[in-house]
Amino acid sequence: MTLPCSGLKASASAFCLLIATGVPLFAAEQPASSLMSAEVLANGKQLYEVNCANCHGPHAQGAVKAGMEVSIIAERGGKQPPDLTDSAWDHGSSDPEILATIKKGIPLEMMPPYEGRLSDAEIGHVVAYIRSLTSAPAGTPATTRTVASGPKPERTLEVADFVELPVTGDMSSDRVSGPLARGSILRDEPGGQRLFITDLNGPLYILNRQTKQLTSYLNFDGTGSRAGLFPKFTAALGYAAGLMNFVFDPDYAQNGIFYTLHMENPNTPGESMPKAGVVSGLDLSGYTTTQALRTPMIPNATFARDMVVVEWTDRQIGNTTFEGTAREVLRMQMPALFHPLNEITFNPAARPGDADWRVMYVGLGDSGTGERPGPMRMHAQRLDTYHGKILRIIPTLAEHKATSTVSENGRYRIPSDNPFVSVEGARNEIWAYGLRNPHRLAWYVDPARPRDGVLLAFNIGLVSWETVMIVKKGANYGYPLREGMQSMSETNGMGPLPENDVIPVQVSDTVTRGTVKPTYAVAAYPHTPAAGGDAIANGFVYRGKRIPALQGKLVFGDITTGRIWYADMKEVVAADDDNPHTLAPLHELDASLRQLSEQTYRRRGGPSDSLPGRGAIAGSGRVDIRLAEDNDGELYVLTKGDGMIREFLSVK
Repeated sequence: MTLPCSGLKASASAFCLLIATGVPLFAAEQPASSLMSAEVLANGKQLYEVNCANCHGPHAQGAVKAGMEVSIIAERGGKQPPDLTDSAWDHGSSDPEILATIKKGIPLEMMPPYEGRLSDAEIGHVVAYIRSLTSAPAGTPATTRTVASGPKPERTLEVADFVELPVTGDMSSDRVSGPLARGSILRDEPGGQRLFITDLNGPLYILNRQTKQLTSYLNFDGTGSRAGLFPKFTAALGYAAGLMNFVFDPDYAQNGIFYTLHMENPNTPGESMPKAGVVSGLDLSGYTTTQALRTPMIPNATFARDMVVVEWTDRQIGNTTFEGTAREVLRMQMPALFHPLNEITFNPAARPGDADWRVMYVGLGDSGTGERPGPMRMHAQRLDTYHGKILRIIPTLAEHKATSTVSENGRYRIPSDNPFVSVEGARNEIWAYGLRNPHRLAWYVDPARPRDGVLLAFNIGLVSWETVMIVKKGANYGYPLREGMQSMSETNGMGPLPENDVIPVQVSDTVTRGTVKPTYAVAAYPHTPAAGGDAIANGFVYRGKRIPALQGKLVFGDITTGRIWYADMKEVVAADDDNPHTLAPLHELDASLRQLSEQTYRRRGGPSDSLPGRGAIAGSGRVDIRLAEDNDGELYVLTKGDGMIREFLSVK
């Protein structure tokens, strides 16, 4: 969630700011706090949170002090947004200078213009709010101010420790580089007694349910002298990177096939082939890399990362070692470090003979293109790119031969009933589009309609909203022209939806094909301390037996804060009514995950007082959660900061 914002610094002494009427907002002879009305401050706070907080932090302390890296600015080598509450203005301190700077922006420092988005009066209210933040007691660092909390959750969620993941983070004494372990995906083996768990840093573990014994099954990190498989593997901290995902083929119990998704740095010297001899039972004699799937780029641009999907066939699935073959299914180029290909999943309602049997749905972020100015901004809208989309492919060449075509790289098939196969110039793999970062997908199968799977996307927002979408064939979810139930301008400003709520069907940067009405979220929460968080985690519709209170509820969380909510799935489905303002009500569960994670982090040797990382809403320390479910529908929460997996026990 990044938004280029002001490069100004607010004075700690009182100053005179002219608003639209020409009347001073502050008088230089009086303390500013005595002239700031509650109405002005409330309006300024609201405007600041929408327009500025994503870069400058919730208390105007600047991105560096907030512990956040702003993708656009870092990528282009610009200066990080500074503290707005210190003692000097960087771009003039007179009234006309302040107004002109905010209105016209600072292009060299990547601050967009606010002219046309905020009135002079509104700019004055924002500055008044920033001034109010300097009233903290002397010596109070901006980064330690308490973030406001929301209303107390109605119900309590009891969780219990399930397993500690091995420490894979860098625990060197001279720096704190991240979480203890980066557990991301937990999946129950079909028909078995084992759980498979991924760590973004490279390991794929098998967990024996009875003994709680973890065994390293495959290790993807083969960089340098490390004993893993892939020499160009990267799990760089600060971004979604590493061993991203793992999923079983729907027929795994018979064929032993599963799929993995990992990230590589194409600029690392050497070959992309996996290392021979690392896994004694792995036969690489037939393994070859693929031509990377292309995406339109601006001239002279380079690709930052490759996303790689690999098909594995384990011929002896009953043990804890791999014996079999591997095949690269696809390699996709990413133009930036952010919002990569993140999710691979199969429809659990499909059966042999169905059109969806063994058909893979792929959640692919926009690679950070939607928040940057210039020709790449519309990639999530363009049908000639893969980014910001849900893709639908058949990963094995042996399936659905009569109703599909072979892909460009010759390694997978494309279903003939995908919605854009007849659109000239469109990527035939596209199922739905206009999403910023649908980093997790989940299926809901209504017991009354067991053959109809409903696909849900958990989509990370940019400016104001985190959203849950019902994914439909051919649907356009609006980004970067829409977010939540609002419109978004070219400079990422938020506003009301237009009366004629349609957007062009953008085939390429120059070709359009009519218009389409955007599809909107069925559940959402804002980027505010009282009611929301920083970035939506994944979730599941609870189908277990342990917690009757959650039956039929969609349970999901916020990554950084660790907050957990539920919504009645009937209300989620009902919110899919073509009215952008209809959203399922959310109910928060208090699981005390931050407190639990902080205690465990310190107990396990974490080198600082707080959890690693930071968020605009979370403040210091990211709980960093992901949810998981087992074959019985029971739920788990993985917390990266302390490297733990906990199971849901009860709701009171």
